[in-house]
Amino acid sequence: MDTINTASHQTLAELTAGAGATRRLRIALVAGEASGDALGADLIAQLRQRHPDAVFAGIGGDAMRAAGLEAWFDASELAVMGLAEVLRHLPRLLKLRKSLRQQLVNWQPDVFIGIDAPDFNLPVERWLKQRGLRTVHYVSPSVWAWREKRAQKIGRSADLVLCLFPMEPEIYARHGIDARYVGHPMADALPLVPDRDAARAQLGLSPRPVLAVLPGSRLGEIGRLAEPFIEAARLVAEQVPNLQVVIPAANAACRAALEPLLAATPFPSPRPQLLDGQAREAMVASDVVLLASGTATLEAMLAKRAMVVGYKVAPLSAWIARTLRLLKVKRFALPNILANADLAPELMQEDCTPEALSAAVLQWLQTPAAIDALQSRYAQLHAELRQDASARAADAIDALVHTTPSKAA
Repeated sequence: MDTINTASHQTLAELTAGAGATRRLRIALVAGEASGDALGADLIAQLRQRHPDAVFAGIGGDAMRAAGLEAWFDASELAVMGLAEVLRHLPRLLKLRKSLRQQLVNWQPDVFIGIDAPDFNLPVERWLKQRGLRTVHYVSPSVWAWREKRAQKIGRSADLVLCLFPMEPEIYARHGIDARYVGHPMADALPLVPDRDAARAQLGLSPRPVLAVLPGSRLGEIGRLAEPFIEAARLVAEQVPNLQVVIPAANAACRAALEPLLAATPFPSPRPQLLDGQAREAMVASDVVLLASGTATLEAMLAKRAMVVGYKVAPLSAWIARTLRLLKVKRFALPNILANADLAPELMQEDCTPEALSAAVLQWLQTPAAIDALQSRYAQLHAELRQDASARAADAIDALVHTTPSKAA
């Protein structure tokens, strides 16, 4: 989407409001992918409750537009992943950032809110903060996992960091940075008691055992994980009669990559069911989830499902991370990190084999009492994360708006 033509500091909404009107609160937001668009839409709704006359502008998707954002660019403009793709799009992204910064300076928002997308948003935030504008970064990068000193850089960009996890503000506090724990929006969205029967009915599944297999949402992950995950599911199916295996494909490209692997794997009846999306429904419908490490582990925890977590990176990447000791955590799955305990088996790199994965899945299926105990612990973690995140974020932003802006060092 091209930029809108802004001859003055006003949005189109303000231009139509009539001359001489009192200046309305101006809130700029930038989100770069579907998850950020959803966060932004909920945040706009909460801010509008506090400031009914506020105007919102920046970068967002359909959800933020529906909530009232005047989008200068579409969120899809920032949805670039992978080093090669970023390099290919770099000239366009730099041009977009330059145009955005100029429009923001012209418009003079009362606060700028960068939602996730740290590679794009943090430089914009720092540039604006240096010019005396208030800045917020919503969704902290994983400073608890690697390179804690990034917190200092983030503090030079943002007056306020809004954190989704309770262990994050303490890290920022060590560097003198204002960071607030607001809770996780996903914990607000998912029910405390998931409805397995409804999910199975929606997917056409019977009451027999269900294994959900999620080898990642990116082609690189599928290239490394789909083969051992699918072979692990086959080994489990040989031990569990009538096991129903469901495999959500994040998009058409992922489906195309999964189909030949499934066709070449001799599963006993019934054959696995390849789904278009519906990852959450598959998790809720399942007895056990076999999945890649990442945000999906949090979703499986909130669905109260036993899980086995596997992951592989390229051998060179693994060697560099180990040699340079880049990772600062002993655990990788978010439920384990939040609980500071080994709630879900983690099989990483060389340990991520079909035999090890299938053995861990079978262990869950054969010990229902362990699953019952796990669900109770997951429910406790869910309650801790369920803080009405969007409302708490809006309260923190509202307080910042009424403080004096500071400049970066």
